[in-house]
Amino acid sequence: MVMDAHLRDLRYFVAVAEELSFTRAADRLFVSQPALSKQVRALEEQLRVRLFERDHRSVTLTAPGAALLPAARELLQRWNEAQREISDAAASDAARLTVGMSTSVGRGLLSTIRARFAERRPNWQLHMRQINWDDATAGLSTGEVDVAFIWLPVPNQDQFNVRVVATEPRWVAFPADHWLSTRDEVDFKELLGEPFLALPETAGPLRDYWLALDARSGNPPRIAGTVTNAEETFAAIEGGAGITLLASGNAAIYGRAGVSAIPVTNLSPSELALAWRPDDHRSVIRDLVEALT
Repeated sequence: MVMDAHLRDLRYFVAVAEELSFTRAADRLFVSQPALSKQVRALEEQLRVRLFERDHRSVTLTAPGAALLPAARELLQRWNEAQREISDAAASDAARLTVGMSTSVGRGLLSTIRARFAERRPNWQLHMRQINWDDATAGLSTGEVDVAFIWLPVPNQDQFNVRVVATEPRWVAFPADHWLSTRDEVDFKELLGEPFLALPETAGPLRDYWLALDARSGNPPRIAGTVTNAEETFAAIEGGAGITLLASGNAAIYGRAGVSAIPVTNLSPSELALAWRPDDHRSVIRDLVEALT
């Protein structure tokens, strides 16, 4: 007798079927490739069929896999709709939205959004949640938050609605006794040999962006260590572990005696955005987004 498949297994199956790549599907799902492969094999064993033909170069659907795909998509869509209905009911009862962020937002944005949102929804509360950089979407991709302030780019960015709320030049932060302390600004080429603090690898393109891989002309960065949040980052800089790029606005927010920061030339500006899921059609989300318009 075939056991009932878990929704997670169907979600994994659909991701592989749409990407036709276990590597891309794992990135999309924020799971490791071995874990994904294991779950797909378990689903195949439950159904007693092969869902994919795979070798070192390609992944293709088998006939049973092609038959399962539309049914799996429909089940997942129905479950997502049910979750939205449950979320709507819970949100209406709790009258609270959760806003994710990975760094302090500052820039007057929180006070603005609170005031304008209160005009539209006087009985609602905004709850701010700090999420480590392991999840570059600040909890949006996992459903921990309703909307999020995120730094662009993030993994699978095209899966979210994004509205840029601040565009700022990139600066570099360094220990107060660093050789950069005598400078008013620095060309990025002068920083190529410096040890950089990096975001976790799960941050994907955001990690690459703050290492400025696009401006290195193929020179690999020296990684001094991995940091998971802002406080950890600036403590490491103050201790002399390395340097990091940051938005100019964050240089002011996180200023401390043992850390200095100056502008970096020949780098593209950074973008802070408000993001939300495109399938979240609640009017309260629209009101929150419009509060920053």
